[in-house]
Formats: sequence, C-alpha cells, structure tokens
Amino acid sequence: YQRRVRGPIISARTMFLKLVGRRTLKKSNKKIVGSYRTRSLATKTPKGDVAKLIEDVLKFSPSKSGAKDVKQELASAIGNVLIKQAKEEPALVSKFHNLAIGLKNSVVDDNAEPVRVAITGASGQIGYALVMRVASGQMFGGRPVILQLIELPQAMKSLQGVVMELKDCAFPLVRDIIPTDDLAKGFEDTDWALLVGAAPRKKGMERGDLIKANGSIFSAQGKALSKYAKNTCHTVVVGNPANTNAMIAQRNAPNIPAENFSALTRLDHNRGLAQLAQKTGSSVTDITKFAIWGNHSATQYPDISHTLIKGKPARELVDQKWVQEYFIPCVQQRGAEIIAARGLSSAASAASAVVDHVRDYVNGTTEWTSVAIASKGEYNIQPGLFFSYPTTIQGGVASVVESLSVDSFSTEKLELTHKELQKERDTVASLLP
Repeated sequence: YQRRVRGPIISARTMFLKLVGRRTLKKSNKKIVGSYRTRSLATKTPKGDVAKLIEDVLKFSPSKSGAKDVKQELASAIGNVLIKQAKEEPALVSKFHNLAIGLKNSVVDDNAEPVRVAITGASGQIGYALVMRVASGQMFGGRPVILQLIELPQAMKSLQGVVMELKDCAFPLVRDIIPTDDLAKGFEDTDWALLVGAAPRKKGMERGDLIKANGSIFSAQGKALSKYAKNTCHTVVVGNPANTNAMIAQRNAPNIPAENFSALTRLDHNRGLAQLAQKTGSSVTDITKFAIWGNHSATQYPDISHTLIKGKPARELVDQKWVQEYFIPCVQQRGAEIIAARGLSSAASAASAVVDHVRDYVNGTTEWTSVAIASKGEYNIQPGLFFSYPTTIQGGVASVVESLSVDSFSTEKLELTHKELQKERDTVASLLP
C-alpha cells in the first residue's frame, strides 16, 4: 500500500492506522493495509477523528496511477470496520452508521450486477425528480442501475424528453434506459418497482371513485409484477391512495412475498421531523423514535409519545396543545398546504422520501422509521391492511416495533385511521383475490 501511493493519502493512512490500531482486518482488506494490525474503534477512537478520517478519504483526489483504486479500497475497508463496530457497540450506532454506509456507497463497483429499477409515471412531477436521483447513485450508492421507465401511451413523448435529459447528464452509473408503455417490458426482471403513477382526482370525483379508478391500475400492475419481475422484487407504492393501492398490488402478485411490498409514509415522517426540529431548535438528526401510524391520508397519526430529542422526551420540550392543535394537523394537511402555495402537489420532497425509504431497505436502519406494510395483527390492526407503523429494517425486511405503550389519545387516533383503511378495503373488495 505504502509503495503504491505516497503523498496526500499517507495522512489518511496514518490516521486510519492510529484509529483502528491492533485488530486484524478481514483477509479481503489486507491488501490495503498489509500486515498492520488494528485496535478497537469502540473503546479508544475519538469520534471527531473518525469523522475527520472519513472526510479525508472522501476528499482525496488521486494524482498518480493506481491511487483511485487504493482510495476506493480504503473507503470500503473503513466502511466495513465502522459498520461492524456499530453493530457491536450501540453507543456508536447512531453516530457512525450513516457515515459508514456513505463510505461504502462512495465506491463505484463497475463489476456489480446492475440494479433494475422500474418506475411508473416516470415523466410526471415526482417521477421526473426521482429518476435523476436514482441515476445519480443517491438510492443505491455505487451500484450501476438499469432504468425501466413506464408511462401511459399518451405520455411517451414526454418520457422521451426525460430520457434525453438523463442521457445528457452522463450519469456514470446508468447502464441502460428502457422507456416503455408496456408493463411486461417495464417490469421484466426488475429488482425494485417504484409505483409512482396514479390517476389524479378530478373535479366532482368522490374519494371512493378515485380509489376504484386506481384500484384497477394497481391490480394490473400487481399481476404484471408477479408474472415478469424477479420473485425477490421489492415494490414501493407512492401513488395515492398509497396504502390501499399497495394492498391491491400485493394481493395480485402471489409470486412475490408480501413483506416485499410497502407504501410510502416516509414523506409524512420527514414532515414530522422537520416540524419538531423547527419547533425545538434542533436538527432532524437529533430526533429519534418518532413514528407515523396508519393511512397516508388526513387520518394518519404523527406520534411523539416515545420521541426523544437530543435524548430528552419530546413531550417535555413541546406542550400538548401545540401537538394537538398545530403539529398533528400540519403533518396531516401538509400536502394540501403545498398545493395551495405552489399550485402543484409535492414532488421533490416526495421523490426525496422515496430515496430515503429505499435506501433504508438496502442499507438497514439503526433507528425507527415509518413504513406502511401488511399488518399481521400488530396493535390490533386487521391483518392484511397496509398500515404505517414504527419500524426498523434489516436484511431488506421491515419489522414493527412491538410492545409500545399506547395511551388513550393515541388509541383513539389509531382506531380512526384503522377504520378508514377498512372502509377503503371494502370499496375495492372485488379487486382482492
């Protein structure tokens, strides 16, 4: 290692050896540090030094032949060490997990099998914002991607414009772009299906009419996923009503596990974090154990019952009147507020939430997040309904945080959103095999 590259990277190497000391790295990483031995990050590493090390590695610009490969190997090695230590030492988890994931994802793996990502409604507002972020590597890190972009026949001309822009960006991770109005072609061998497109609510249309109109769309998409996608495919439903559309798609895709389907409530989760951070003068990263329960609708329940802000209970930092009269309605009605302000629905924030959602499935979480998944009866929610819960994610599977205390106020809110989801299910009963 020292023979291959000297100069600017030596400071990063010296810091790396200083920090990780005497524990031997795995054989796969020995080519980076040779016979040097490492010590425990958990007991002796100053947190600031670790952050500085990461910054040094990511900022290093190779000037000699072979230096780029060494930088990538070093970044990957440090990422592996940090992730391992984070798992072993809970005190390091929240501080270093995202930094370690960032290090690993900074390495472009040209030899990796591309991730096939299908996106419906790809030329729409959310789809347009989303495809750029997937193509740039913000969702899957250094993994190459194949974009399978699906639109309605009448929107194919607009989609061609999106494809031209994608090509003009010259994203190094994009291996292929497949624009189509055919579900069979769009979902062929896909690893991730992001179902963004949905029929909009028209003037005079009742919510039940909208649910039925979208139900037939997501029924067809579920059947196509079951037939053409990989049986390991993960599906995220964004198009509204997202919870019930996810249930319809999942029930019509018998060849794909139910746990691989989810509906997006991360946007609501992010909205809640932002409001709490603003109210308390903190950062969103200071907030843990916040959750969205129920439906992605005006009945959702943004819950701070267990929330901590810089380790202190949120209920000690904000008064209950603010929570009930401002915070909960604000999160519930934020979408309508944005439409009133800009004349269009949320797009960039929705796309950002999809990136956060999928990235959590890919990398795992160390803290709670909010995901709408098929209920198995947790917290007395009827099995089969897609209900947003406080969850943790490991190995690509979201697990409900169980055994939480639920006070009378929260119980009332949960039952309200539960009843709405039951009513939506009854509306589309004919579409549920």
